[in-house]
Amino acid sequence: MNNKEKIKEVKPQESQQTDPLAGLEETINKVREAQRIFATYSQEKVDEIFKQAAFAAANQRISLAKMTVEETQMGITEDKVIKNHFASEYIYNKFKDEKTCGTIEEDMTSGVKHIAEPVGVVAGIVPTTNPTSTCIFKALISLKTRNGIIFSPHPRAKKATVEAARIVLEAAVKAGAPENIIGWISEPTIEKSKYLMSHKNINLILATGGTGMVKAAYSSGIPAIGVGSGNTPAVVDETAHIRMAANSILMSKTFDNGMICASEQSVVAVESIYEQLKEEMVRSGAYILNEEERKKVGEILLQNGRINGKIVGQSAYDIGRMAGLELPKDTKVLIGEVEKIGNEEPFSFEKLSPVLALYKAKDFKEAEYKAIRLLKHGGIGHTAVLYTDQINQDRINSFNNFMKTGRVLVNMPSSQGAIGDIYNFRLEPSLTLGCGSWGGNSVSENVTTKHLINIKVNAERRENMLWLQLPPKIYLKYGCLPTAFEDLHDHKRAFIITDKPLYDMGFANKVTAPLQKMNIDTEVFYEVSPDPTLADIRKGLEVMQVFNPDVIIALGGGSPMDAAKIMWLMYEHPEIEFEGLALRFMDIRKRIYQFPQLGNKAKMVAVPTTSGTGSEVTPFAVVTDDKTGIKYPIADYQLTPDMAILDTELIMDMPKTLTAWSGIDALTHAIEAYVSVLATEYTNPYALEAIRLLFKYLPQAYQEGGTNRKAREKVHYASNLAGIAFANAFLGICHSMAHKLGSAFELPHGLANALLISEVINYNATDAPRKQATFPQYKYPNAVERYARIARYLDIGGKNDQDSVQNLIIEIERLKKTLDIPQSIKEAGVNEKAFYQKLDSISEMAFDDQCTTANPRYPFIEEIKEIYQKCYDRKNKKEIAG
Repeated sequence: MNNKEKIKEVKPQESQQTDPLAGLEETINKVREAQRIFATYSQEKVDEIFKQAAFAAANQRISLAKMTVEETQMGITEDKVIKNHFASEYIYNKFKDEKTCGTIEEDMTSGVKHIAEPVGVVAGIVPTTNPTSTCIFKALISLKTRNGIIFSPHPRAKKATVEAARIVLEAAVKAGAPENIIGWISEPTIEKSKYLMSHKNINLILATGGTGMVKAAYSSGIPAIGVGSGNTPAVVDETAHIRMAANSILMSKTFDNGMICASEQSVVAVESIYEQLKEEMVRSGAYILNEEERKKVGEILLQNGRINGKIVGQSAYDIGRMAGLELPKDTKVLIGEVEKIGNEEPFSFEKLSPVLALYKAKDFKEAEYKAIRLLKHGGIGHTAVLYTDQINQDRINSFNNFMKTGRVLVNMPSSQGAIGDIYNFRLEPSLTLGCGSWGGNSVSENVTTKHLINIKVNAERRENMLWLQLPPKIYLKYGCLPTAFEDLHDHKRAFIITDKPLYDMGFANKVTAPLQKMNIDTEVFYEVSPDPTLADIRKGLEVMQVFNPDVIIALGGGSPMDAAKIMWLMYEHPEIEFEGLALRFMDIRKRIYQFPQLGNKAKMVAVPTTSGTGSEVTPFAVVTDDKTGIKYPIADYQLTPDMAILDTELIMDMPKTLTAWSGIDALTHAIEAYVSVLATEYTNPYALEAIRLLFKYLPQAYQEGGTNRKAREKVHYASNLAGIAFANAFLGICHSMAHKLGSAFELPHGLANALLISEVINYNATDAPRKQATFPQYKYPNAVERYARIARYLDIGGKNDQDSVQNLIIEIERLKKTLDIPQSIKEAGVNEKAFYQKLDSISEMAFDDQCTTANPRYPFIEEIKEIYQKCYDRKNKKEIAG
């Protein structure tokens, strides 16, 4: 039985239909139905089908090669045997163990599965240059991925392509594949190819062929993977192994008479080794055309500005005869020495035959430039080759950077190297080589099985990791400062940062005295403003850089600590950009601007003299831009102090008003941390205990001052506990709004919080917010429940959660009244006209404040504006009894 008798249609009635497309329509439908069945197959069953199909194709590699040469009159039988063998054996061995069915990857810890699904039915466009190897390759990767495929052969190679498809199909069916899983067009026409590529039941086009066919695939309206033309340049520099380069180039260029699209089309040699390379090429069988011969060959290379199809895949000897040349019969490659690149030079085109252009370059840079021009002329995106000493990584990197190609090969024959695996096993084996956007393709890599599957991700709910971070050491008790400083025994120079009032009151001496007894040199900077500014930081930084400390001590309330944290950062990293520090983030671990590691030059110690900010244990700092007046909350765990010292002796003489405002600030810290979307079982105890201590002891600390040492201590500890809570759970919109209100109207931060907190609780306390927070740890809004839990912890719970929330608000208002805190923004002295002039701007800025993200209810700007308005004049609010 001859090959012609062996070929049989999947749909024999196709040729019998009056309508030439009717048979194709039936083929498409049958392959579609077969693929639906195939899509249900297990990985084990698919792998057996894949194996048997590859085995059958490899077994027929010689007969298919002979048939191809006989039909197309192009190429070399022996080389086509290699291509068929590669398309079956190499493809099988590369992908035999690859998971392509069902769950292909699973991470139970993260709750993610990757599930592979077939794309469906593939239209396989096959070129005349590689009609059987490309067919085998596409059929095998389609079978491995549970896809059906219908081939559209090139008219000049239709018999060979159909025979290759039939061999694979019969083996696949015998191994258990559905009967019609592979189909083909036995009598291809442009009309049939277009119909196939635009059919509604085709899910993907895999196009290998001429520019026109690939362009038609991309314009069909169906997803397509196509490949562009190649015009591969090979650069040979003066450090290359010349003999290896010459032999590799000729080996590649003669393979199947140069029909591989990745084969070298031009060689660019550096001038110093140009003649040596020519000699080696001649020694290996190349023929250097003289000027007259070059012109004659050039005349037959092109027809109407395009490559002459008659030369494709022909031998160098036969091409010479077409040009009227009598050459030695063993001539392997014709080489034309040329200078021009472009339409006027036939040798600069892709020739798909054993014909090479040879260019001379004065140095590597010029060689690189000529290679770029050759690619732009006709092969951009495909492949480029460099021959150089492997030690020249600078040249290899430069070549990589300048060549706009999907494959940049170093020291290897391009035809065999580009198709993968042979000269680098990490390069995927493929007979469809993408050229990326440079070449008008959808992929730039070697096309493989991964391009023929859809991967769906099954993701189970897994919230991001949470944390509890605080200073490694926290010391507390009345008079503990000197003892705590003993931990600094190995330090030499201490830089103390404080403010002028504390300095004038002698607080700095309480720090410097024990340090000096330990022989630690000290320097005090006391020019920190109540709202520290960038100017304060720059001024302190100048002194710090001269003194060169190895420990920094922040002494005071929030202002000196905030200033000290930023000075510490800029002292260790003077290259830092403030704009980056202040950039708002959604997740502190994923921020765009990464803070550098601190502590390499100096340790940070925080000694609070007020009870409110909790800054001694937090990663936060608030800095004011003195030019714009804008306050920037800055946060990063690198800013967390290394040591916090809570010596309650230092807070016994806190002014009465400061006690009230900072105490309410601490209370707001604890409440907002407890209802934050990032609250955890680890932050909740700190928050609840801080709230309890403040409600119990803040009134006594306010009214009795330093005479009630216990109350002062308890409030100080509560402030610290609240700091630990909000350092890890973050805050909410009360702080967002307080930052902007205080900045706009010069209100102390604690007072601003006190003016807002009750209305913020009212706003947050809903089970059906207009918009939920974006990154909650809760499964549903639970702010009402959590506020109520605070009330119950304080023994002021009501008959239900809503009632408990109102009782909490009443207690907060009662506490504020005890502390003589104004009931409204207006009562705090803010002018009504000025307030409403700035209302829109502070509402928008509060929305964009860093604290907003963790609020249990995600606010609209108009809602923030409404809260501000309610807080401005609260005269209609019910009077709080008692």
